[in-house]
Amino acid sequence: MSPADEPEQLLLIHGLGGTRTIWEPVIPLLEKEREVHAIDMPGFGQTPPLPEGEEATALNLARAVHEVCVRNGVERPHVAGNSLGGWVALEMGRCGWAASVTTLSPAGLWSRPLGEPQGGGARALLRGSPWLKAARPFLPVALRFPQTRAAAFQSIAAHPERIPPDAAHDLVLGWLDGEGYEAANRAMRDHVFDPSGYPTDVPVTIAWCEKDRLLGPPKPHRRPAGARFLVLPGVGHTPTWDDPELVAQTLLEGSAVTSPHP
Repeated sequence: MSPADEPEQLLLIHGLGGTRTIWEPVIPLLEKEREVHAIDMPGFGQTPPLPEGEEATALNLARAVHEVCVRNGVERPHVAGNSLGGWVALEMGRCGWAASVTTLSPAGLWSRPLGEPQGGGARALLRGSPWLKAARPFLPVALRFPQTRAAAFQSIAAHPERIPPDAAHDLVLGWLDGEGYEAANRAMRDHVFDPSGYPTDVPVTIAWCEKDRLLGPPKPHRRPAGARFLVLPGVGHTPTWDDPELVAQTLLEGSAVTSPHP
């Protein structure tokens, strides 16, 4: 196969508290047309956190992801990301490290920094609770019940019953064990995405998940000039289990664009 015949490279970046396993439902669909690379961001999954003293901003996470890509021969892939991973993907596009950017309900496109969560951050407190640590051995059994999965994932999925028990267990462990969660959450809430001066030669698609219960729709003035905006019907904040075919189609279309959207 000549270089011209080789499939385009597509890098997939998960969101806050996730791991690369969120992409498992769509990877087989994408691999028919792309060379797919799903990675764990620094501080999540199998990737260690950023060095001590380095703020876990989307830009710094993007730089670390790019360095890993370069070491693995992935020079300028198409990049897709969900939630915080979408913001990281946008920063990779800004820096010239992405051939195109496709985001699914990206973080950072809010009007002003979010600041500290109300109630002190119940999700962050829950991660460190003795109760949850004691319950950890029972999670595989508990997550086999559709009602448990619905309660656990209703904030990220429109159809949590479609998340298989093993995948649900991986999701919970990824959230519990993410060393970089607090640092990334704090940095995410302290900043906003700045679209000014965004390169016009990087096509951007912002796909908003219609049933997103975590984030409100992105503010128009936070979108890069010329970005294509669309709404994905019937799916939640992390839509890969809700509708794998729709997500795969969206990522393939976004990564097929080689010039800016009109």
